[in-house]
Parts: sequence; structure tokens; C-alpha cells
Amino acid sequence: MNLNSALLKVFVLGLGVAILITPAAAVGVRALAERVDHHYNQLRSLQAEFTEIYRGSGVERTESGTLWLKKPGKMRWEYRSPKEKLFVTDGKSAWFYLPGDKQVRKSGVRKLDDLRSPLAFLLGKTRLEKELQGLSLATDQNPLTPGNVVLRGVPKALADRVSEVMLEITPDNRLSRIQIDEVDGSITEYRFTDHRENIPVADQQFKFKAPPGVELIEGDFGQ
Repeated sequence: MNLNSALLKVFVLGLGVAILITPAAAVGVRALAERVDHHYNQLRSLQAEFTEIYRGSGVERTESGTLWLKKPGKMRWEYRSPKEKLFVTDGKSAWFYLPGDKQVRKSGVRKLDDLRSPLAFLLGKTRLEKELQGLSLATDQNPLTPGNVVLRGVPKALADRVSEVMLEITPDNRLSRIQIDEVDGSITEYRFTDHRENIPVADQQFKFKAPPGVELIEGDFGQ
């Protein structure tokens, strides 16, 4: 057998393996996504500790706090470290409060251009395969915790701003990490621990009333 014949044989064998593996991998991704969807679809509420890590333009920032979610569409991100701040939405309006600045920004949810928005699927509002284009296994990414699986895809709603989202999924179908890569090269990563599911959470937790002396600014805002 000459070199060309040997290379051709290797190519054909490799192609055959790829044909066999690719559909199986696709089925595996679909089944995993459906299990994650099912897990969050049956939740009414969720509380978790979070760490948010931002890297971009030579800056790295780490913050942490507690997250509460409640259907339909309610989120409360209570930052404690390194300084206090609050992001809260009742599903219609959203507020971003900086106690140190004595001001709160308010925006309608539909006008909200914020990286926390893709996390709405934690509320069981969407399906991963529908929300993320090209959903696939991120085999080149090591999970933070052995035994977890990492998926990647592009969020349709933020495709002009976000180049890729990676989801780290635990064996019990929970999201332990979400990494959002923006087209400008910046990266925002959320890590979740101490999940508490279907606990009582009052609707008042997702309302905001500005303290006396705090300026209210209406319009678009980010973190």
C-alpha cells in the first residue's frame, strides 16, 4: 500500500467514525438540554449564592452575593462583596441600586440590555436548544468541577453583543456556572453554589422602594 492509499484509508476511517459519533453527540446534547429544561421548568423559586467574575480591557473584578428567582420573571441579585449593590426585577420593571452613589436606575424589562437577561432560562421560561444557537458540547473546556459537562451556544437575543455562552451542568442537571463571552473580548462569568429550590419567597422581595434622599434615574442601564 502506497502513502496516498494509506492516507485515503485513514481519511475514510476517520470520516466513518465522525459520522457515527456526530449524531450520537447531537442526541446527547439534546437529551442533556432537555433534562436541564425539565429541572428548571418544575421550579417555582430558587435561591443560590453567586460569584460574578468580569475580565476585560485589562481589568478583572470579582463580586459575590445572593440570588433569588421566582416565577414568573422575578430576579433579585443582592451583591455584598466588595461593595453593596442591588439588581432587582419584578418581571415588568428593573432597578439597579448603588447605595454609595445615592441613586437608583429604573428601566422597563423589555428595554433592558443587561447580561443578566440570558439567565431568564433559570426561571424555566425558555428551552436551551431554542434559546442558544448551535448548542454543542464544549469538549475543549475543562469544567470547574470534575464530572460536570460544559455546553456552548450563541444566545439569539444578544447575538450582536455576545459571541458565545458556556454552561457548566452538574450530574443532577443544575447550572453551576454560566460564562458569557462578548464580541469585544470581555468575559463575564457567574458561578452558583448552595442551591435552595422551591422555597417560600415573598413577592415584595422583588419590589424596590427608593430610600429618602436617593435619586431616581429612568432609562437604560448596565452593571
